[in-house]
Amino acid sequence: MGKLSIIIYITVALLLLFLISHSPDNSTHRNTHRRHRRLKLRSNFTTDHHVSFDPLVADIERKREDKLWEKTHFFNHNNNNNNNNNNNNVEPEDDDAPGMEGQPEWEDFIDAEDYLNDEHKFNITHRLVLLFPNIDIDPADGFVTEHELTEWNLGQSQKEVLHRSQREMELHDKNRDGLVSFQEYQPPSWVRDSGNVDNSSFGYDMGWWKEEHFKASDADGDGFLNITEFNDFQHPADTKNPKLLRWLCKEEVRERDTDRDGKINFKEFFHGLFDLVRNYDEESHNSSHESSDSLDSPARKFFAQLDKDGDGYLSDVELLPIIGKLHPSERYYAKQQADYIISQADTDKDGRLSLAEMIDSPYVFYSAIFNEDEDEDYEYHDEFR
Repeated sequence: MGKLSIIIYITVALLLLFLISHSPDNSTHRNTHRRHRRLKLRSNFTTDHHVSFDPLVADIERKREDKLWEKTHFFNHNNNNNNNNNNNNVEPEDDDAPGMEGQPEWEDFIDAEDYLNDEHKFNITHRLVLLFPNIDIDPADGFVTEHELTEWNLGQSQKEVLHRSQREMELHDKNRDGLVSFQEYQPPSWVRDSGNVDNSSFGYDMGWWKEEHFKASDADGDGFLNITEFNDFQHPADTKNPKLLRWLCKEEVRERDTDRDGKINFKEFFHGLFDLVRNYDEESHNSSHESSDSLDSPARKFFAQLDKDGDGYLSDVELLPIIGKLHPSERYYAKQQADYIISQADTDKDGRLSLAEMIDSPYVFYSAIFNEDEDEDYEYHDEFR
């Protein structure tokens, strides 16, 4: 039965490709309604949660980001060395970063138009046909559901997050033993530059870069962070480590506790936390249309549900049930991305995507910037179908 399903799928895919490539309106009707468009990669720097749908495009973006990262950190490292050299009356050296010889400049990855627009290198229709069976797996029924698309997006996101953590860990693992001690770890530059590494006067609590955070991330308690623990340290919202989740709750109390009594009263809960939970549960609601008075009753009811001991305050332990809503995980954003894609590509509105629907909406899946030419010539690009 499995082999029969694969044969049927391949037959349908080939038929779709044949029909699309030989459709009579490809050269007439469409040509009169579309301008020539240039497809460029969208930088991952534009948003914290943009994740490329296609692993191949993600790899291009990673290389581009890595080159910028290398240049930035090497520049900072050189500046520090130059400052030290100048202080010692030694002329600074203008060296390249080790291993950068012969490497393409990061700017080379900014405009990947040639790579994406050359149908011999990258044909979006062919890519979608190739990727479809890798997404349609639960069950493999010829349709991509919101759940399947969310899982796919989450997988791409987790790879990206881990890659960044590995890259960041290289900076701190001074002895190259695959572990980071608290002594090796240095806070980000924006913390160091503030001059307030050891206090909380930087506008919000600096506990994120203190030893308490480090120890909470150290799941096995050996005093070091391996790559999994370091990844959790960098991205605590996605952790399964109960110590780190508890620490995250303590940070919420620390940040929201305006009267510094170590607990969250209703007023502190109502002005901030309640809105975050509502925004998570009701993504489409607009709180600006609702008055504080109309929200007071549901807020008090929800507060009472969280206040297990009924003392009128919320402790860090009592925030555990909602910590995932206060700090959304990558899964949350993966689902948002899946919902958006389906809303744009699901033409028959059955809540799922067929291969034909995906092929018919290629730009939804490839985060791209389209620039219309100045002239009035219309041109249709078959490589995008």
